[in-house]
Amino acid sequence: MSPKQENAPLELDIQRPFDGPEVPDNELFRQWAEMAIAESANAMLNIRIVGTDEGRDLNKRWRGRDSATNVLSFPASVPPAGDLRVLGDIVLCAPVVAQEAAEQGKPVEHHWAHLTLHGLLHLLGFDHTTATQAEVMESREIELLEQLGIPNPYDLKS
Repeated sequence: MSPKQENAPLELDIQRPFDGPEVPDNELFRQWAEMAIAESANAMLNIRIVGTDEGRDLNKRWRGRDSATNVLSFPASVPPAGDLRVLGDIVLCAPVVAQEAAEQGKPVEHHWAHLTLHGLLHLLGFDHTTATQAEVMESREIELLEQLGIPNPYDLKS
């Protein structure tokens, strides 16, 4: 794992209404978040770890899909708080993350890192609604994951 980024102050709130042995500790979430915002201004971010029920409720309410999903991003629509850029919230559904990691045959921590970075990149303005956007966003994810020693999650060769 790479060291903390000293030049990227981060105000981070991690909420854990769902927790378990496969959910990373707060320091890993902080490390991943600091990596993603390293080139951005000082930032404020919330990460919420949820179970299937809350994940389904949020996905249905905000995306119209009646199933839990791995990660949801909610960009903030407020001005900076002093010198802090308010990024917003990411919600990670622990049971879905664990299930996907098992199905994909990858270490669960690798999948947590990928989805955390994916959600954060959305808050930083990245998207994947077009092929060009997806290429840019996936390239950034791959670059960040490589810094952590995590293989390319988009490489379908297993």
